[in-house]
Amino acid sequence: MPSASFTSSRTYVRRSRRKGANRIAMPNRPSGNIMDPMLQQSVHAQQSSAASTSTASTSSASASVGAGGSSTSSSNSAAAGTGNSSEYFDSGQPSSSNAASSNSASTTTTAGASGSGGVNQNQGIGNIYNAVQIMDTTEGNSSLASTSSAAGPSSSSNNNNNINITCNSNFPSTSASSQSNSNSNNNSSTNSSSSASCCHQSPYDLRRKISSAASNHEQWCSSSASGGAGGQSVGIMVGPASSSPPLLNPSTSPASSSTSSASSSSSSSSSSSSSSPSAIVQAPSTSATFPVNNAPTTGATLAQPPNVHSSVPQQQHCGALPVGGAAAVIEDNNYMLPARKRSRRLYTQSGETDTAAMPNMEAGSGGSAASGGGPTAAQYLQYELADEVLLAIFSYLMEQDLCRLALVCKRFNTIANDTELWKRLYQSVFEYDLPLFNPELCKFVFEKPEESEYANPWKESFRQLYRGVHVRPGYQDKRHAGRSIVCFNTIQAALDYPEERAAAAFASGSSAAAGAGAGNVNAGLSNTSSSSASGAGGAASVNALANIYEENVPPTEHPGPLIFLHAGHYKGEYLFIDSDVALVGAAPGNVAESVVLEREAGSTVMFVEGAKYAYVGYLTLKFSPEVTSTVSHHKHYCLDIGENCSPTVDNCIIRSTSVVGAAVCVGGVSANPVIRNCDISDCENVGLYVTDYAQGTYEHNEISRNALAGIWVKNFASPIMRENHIHHGRDVGIFTFENGMGYFEKNDIHNNRIAGFEVKAGANPTVVKCEIHHGQTGGIYVHENGLGQFIENRIHSNNFAGVWITSNSNPTIRKNEIYNGHQGGVYIFGEGRGLIEHNNIYGNALAGIQIRTNSDPIVRHNKIHHGQHGGIYVHEKGQGLIEENEVYSNTLAGVWITTGSTPVLRRNRIHSGKQVGVYFYDNGHGKLEDNDIFNHLYSGVQIRTGSNPVIRGNKIWGGQNGGVLVYNGGLGLLEQNEIFDNAMAGVWIKTDSNPTLKRNKIYDGRDGGICIFNGGKGILEENDIFRNTQAGVLISTQSHPILRRNRIYDGQAAGVEITNNATATLEHNQIFKNKFGGLCLASGVQPITRGNNIFNNEDEVEKAVSNGQCLYKISSYTSFPMHDFYRCQTCNTTDRNAICVNCIKNCHAGHDVEFIRHDRFFCDCGAGTLSNQCQLQGEPTQDTDTLYDSAAPMESHTLMVN
Repeated sequence: MPSASFTSSRTYVRRSRRKGANRIAMPNRPSGNIMDPMLQQSVHAQQSSAASTSTASTSSASASVGAGGSSTSSSNSAAAGTGNSSEYFDSGQPSSSNAASSNSASTTTTAGASGSGGVNQNQGIGNIYNAVQIMDTTEGNSSLASTSSAAGPSSSSNNNNNINITCNSNFPSTSASSQSNSNSNNNSSTNSSSSASCCHQSPYDLRRKISSAASNHEQWCSSSASGGAGGQSVGIMVGPASSSPPLLNPSTSPASSSTSSASSSSSSSSSSSSSSPSAIVQAPSTSATFPVNNAPTTGATLAQPPNVHSSVPQQQHCGALPVGGAAAVIEDNNYMLPARKRSRRLYTQSGETDTAAMPNMEAGSGGSAASGGGPTAAQYLQYELADEVLLAIFSYLMEQDLCRLALVCKRFNTIANDTELWKRLYQSVFEYDLPLFNPELCKFVFEKPEESEYANPWKESFRQLYRGVHVRPGYQDKRHAGRSIVCFNTIQAALDYPEERAAAAFASGSSAAAGAGAGNVNAGLSNTSSSSASGAGGAASVNALANIYEENVPPTEHPGPLIFLHAGHYKGEYLFIDSDVALVGAAPGNVAESVVLEREAGSTVMFVEGAKYAYVGYLTLKFSPEVTSTVSHHKHYCLDIGENCSPTVDNCIIRSTSVVGAAVCVGGVSANPVIRNCDISDCENVGLYVTDYAQGTYEHNEISRNALAGIWVKNFASPIMRENHIHHGRDVGIFTFENGMGYFEKNDIHNNRIAGFEVKAGANPTVVKCEIHHGQTGGIYVHENGLGQFIENRIHSNNFAGVWITSNSNPTIRKNEIYNGHQGGVYIFGEGRGLIEHNNIYGNALAGIQIRTNSDPIVRHNKIHHGQHGGIYVHEKGQGLIEENEVYSNTLAGVWITTGSTPVLRRNRIHSGKQVGVYFYDNGHGKLEDNDIFNHLYSGVQIRTGSNPVIRGNKIWGGQNGGVLVYNGGLGLLEQNEIFDNAMAGVWIKTDSNPTLKRNKIYDGRDGGICIFNGGKGILEENDIFRNTQAGVLISTQSHPILRRNRIYDGQAAGVEITNNATATLEHNQIFKNKFGGLCLASGVQPITRGNNIFNNEDEVEKAVSNGQCLYKISSYTSFPMHDFYRCQTCNTTDRNAICVNCIKNCHAGHDVEFIRHDRFFCDCGAGTLSNQCQLQGEPTQDTDTLYDSAAPMESHTLMVN
């Protein structure tokens, strides 16, 4: 089929050489709606009835001679009539069996005196295809009609002046055609005046050069005519003989057309004085219609294949061309050249033959003349006229005319597809600034022309939307030739239109079955008004419309009615939609703002069962009940979608001033709409309400500034909501409650007055990849047994906690980013539970996760870091399993456990904090197992004020202070831990604390292993304490611990040192390989020792004293060997200074010296801090103070911060 070629510019390409076989004859012009999607189905439905009616009408019209008169047609006339009918309904195929049967069907019919039947036939045939006016410039063509119809007693089928011109097929002739040609030859032999050419050819006919001498050739014209004394009437039948149905003139039925052809043949065969032959030439007919939605079953093809292989004579037919001398031959060759390769000239009828032929035609004398030597006007129009002129001419045409012109030739195709032409036509109908496409069912989308995949996006959009009707007040009675568009003043009238057409189609089908026939067949037009028709044939033919509503027909093949609502304020119309209708706004600029539907009582738009593929798009919907109204409207909504329907609502603006209910309500089983790109804002109630098992897909909507929640989901409703923008609500953003469910993905929820997302009372939504931020309270609030899955969301910058979980709620918070909250990250309280895993929680003003008041969540695989407060805060009897998290770089403690709380922390990495790693205080309990705690500014673990945790299997290392600090009455069980590489003591026990240390490894400390002082107690059993810089165990200042079965070895100082009035119980310990000795006791210390094994210690202190060395040489100022130390009154030493025995003997000989005690110290004389220089030591050091104890640990001031 010749497809229309599209172009997006005005640059046209002519063919350099046009061969005759490629020139397409001028198509007939069907006057129906060429863009109707139901065209072919409608004509198929009427083809069989039309064929039978044609035969009957033929015989009737042939035999009609007056009132009561009758006659019987001969076999020749019947055959000729049948041949002509076949030519009209067959595109070059052999005559069908229907035609053969029509030949034998000869009937006798009596016409009334008024001849009304004949008049109707003449009117129909007189309007056969307006394209005749393009194909023929003869003045008399305006009165072309078939004379076979009976016009009263004065009309007779034997009128010899009637000249019938029909068009034969370019394909091999049928038997009926052969009979007609034979009959024509016999008649022409007795003609008073005859000619070698056709009696008449239009100067616009591209086949003008076909000679009548080729009448015996099956591809060329055969002629027959009859002459008489009556007035001349010429009928031209243009169209294919096709097994597929052709387009029909709306004012002409197939029956009347066939009748006209048949009566022409009948008159020809019965006449004895016919004087001029008739040219039987059939031009290929085209059905230039637009397919709809690219569905071959609903949209007619753009054009039927033209018969081009024999429509123009080739080289072998040159002998049949008219003789006009050498100039004619040259002109013939010249006209075959492209336009720019031949000279311009005026085209006029010249020569005696030409001037004589036309008057004969006009006078009806039956004479014929050969055509002139020059190219025809049609050739000039096609090949010579400038592109700009053609474009200007085409700009006056409508869309159907342009479609037909695009089928004439390639040049016309190119120009008729000009983008600007179609843009002007498109905007005059639809008013859009951009082309709107309907790529699939229930989808209408604008595209920029430069981004479209179509060469001519305006024409393509026209094609897709042309089936629609329009609601455009003031345009209902406007009609345009070349355009078949129906307009209405009200929406209800447009909604009722499909039903009226279906009823008309049913009535038309009933009439056809009864034999009445249809007076006007509009080729199944989906948008053609039938107001101009009258009588039984006045209704538009919509035989295919019923198929739309059949359940077994796929909806993509039969889309429902399409209605365009043009700019205006439609107030008071109640739209109750129960079918697959599409309502689309049509206006320039912002379409939805220009088309407003509003009601004050009852829902503005209601979808009910049956609206499965309904569509509403690009409209503003308003519900504005009067405040003083007594009508209850709590069940009324702006948009109401009921059960068992699934409409699409697209690009709409939805507003409601009702203080109850919601702007949009979707409720009921199998309510499954698609609502996308809508603006549901500024409503005085809930924006979107989904309830009662309803579902649906809600995408790219703007839901904002509503008085109540932006979205409510309840009672087992399960919507899918994607990429909506929900913000600045005066209540919660999304509220799911009473077992509401749903899937929420990639929504942007922010700046709502309460929580961004609230889950309550058994609701269980799934929230994925949403951004919930800048809430005036919290981000997500789950309470009263709420559930839910919150996955991969970004929750940030909320005034309260990012996530609240309370009152037995148990949601899953997984893979979210929770950051920059003005309070905490996740806040679990009031017996809340939940699974908090794989989240990234950081930068919050308070704790990353806070657990309190008997709450018991599972917190695992999270990253909790860079908080302005602590990492995890468990208090007020909080519980929970906290495992495999990474907690680091927080301002305060990594984990706080206090006030009766008993969480379990397992396999966490808690590091790089700016204070304590894990902090137990004020009766904080719980278990700390298998954690890696390192690199804190304060201690890795602190236990104080009655706290009694179990600390087992942890690695506590790299602290810039101590490893574990137990103080202020702290308790706890430290078991099987590795405590190493801390800057100060591995374990500190002080101020009446009494922990238990079992089977720990405490090693490589940069200070002592375990330091117990200031009344500290504790039980140390089976620990390995080794390679520490200071004493393995230092017991000082009235402390009294118990040491059993410990192994203390490889220390850089003494194994066990007891000083400052402290005491201890040492039982069955092994103390060996220590540098300064195994057990070192200060003056006055009397520990309880039992069964200890002290061996292989290096005793470096005693060796240095015996060798006369200063003890500072072996200790420096970093360790404190235990020995006798003195003061020198002569050198003004203070209570903080100490001098070793060898310096007293050598450096201070003769001075006033004093023995102080046997204790741990380093020598200030050797350090060079006294007035006279040490004679036993080299360069002085910077240290000025003798330390009797290890450096005091840094205690956490977290409570003071709180």
